[in-house]
Amino acid sequence: MPERLFLVVAYDGAELLDIACVTSALDIANRIGAGPPYRAVLATLGGRAVACDSGLRLESGAELERINEPLDTLLVTGGTGHERAAASARLVGHVRRLAPLARRVASVCTGSTILAEAGLLTDRRATTHWMYAATLADRYPDVLVDAEPVWIRDGHVATSGGVTSALDLTLALIEEDNGPAVARGVALGTVAYLQRPGGQAQISMFLARRGTEDFVVRRATDHIAAHLTDDLTTGALAHRFGVSQRHLSRLFHTYVQLTPAQYVRRARTEAAAHLLTATALPLAAIARRCGFGSTESLRQAFQDRFGAPPSRYRSQRSGTTAHGSGPPAR
Repeated sequence: MPERLFLVVAYDGAELLDIACVTSALDIANRIGAGPPYRAVLATLGGRAVACDSGLRLESGAELERINEPLDTLLVTGGTGHERAAASARLVGHVRRLAPLARRVASVCTGSTILAEAGLLTDRRATTHWMYAATLADRYPDVLVDAEPVWIRDGHVATSGGVTSALDLTLALIEEDNGPAVARGVALGTVAYLQRPGGQAQISMFLARRGTEDFVVRRATDHIAAHLTDDLTTGALAHRFGVSQRHLSRLFHTYVQLTPAQYVRRARTEAAAHLLTATALPLAAIARRCGFGSTESLRQAFQDRFGAPPSRYRSQRSGTTAHGSGPPAR
């Protein structure tokens, strides 16, 4: 294969970042030795320029109607125009026509709506931007929508969450094609986190908590994030912030939809997930750093949160971590 043809399908109202995260990552991969090299082509109906969400216009590189050659990857971008695009029988028809010509099919963000309309997500697990997940699930009940992951691979079809998750998905595809060294080089070139695992939540609780309106909950969640190894029982937290356990539980239920204990467990699990993918620390050390009483309690928390033990979670990202010390988790 002299090159890998990576066809990006766009339309009016496409999100520029959805496109740029993909094409820029592929360009960097080429510069550092991807082989065969990628040829990224932006395709539109009639080969017309498209107006992105931001107002900038992108010139098309190909007419969607004229493409008949084998593809390495067919990827549909997302954007606020995805509803109109999914309602276009011509665009959806060409996506459906091109899918069998591609080694793999993918979407970024709300591009999953177009894949679903084309019947390419039927009976598959898929994700999309968290804001649109409920709509996708309601409209296409035969699609197994999971709003949390950054990206999902089901067979030869991959879908990703909102906007910059396009970079995470593209890094995963680059690693699949070229190995971890090239993927890591692309991550370093884009000054990105080496690679968020597909199962990681689109909205980390450490980000989401900052939107909490209640002062007590904000202080409590800040304290939890900074003191994972402390006594974080509901009683200890209630005493620290001068409220009753019942009132603290009511506040957490109202503002974060979790009990204090559930929030603490999830915070510790997310912190452990980061250490597993960003360091080579052994599991026992990670458990201690994140406040788990034992490696077994960490394993159980991982199984509950991610549906996989820590060892499998880490092995899926094997080769992309380069920091920390000690043997990998067992």
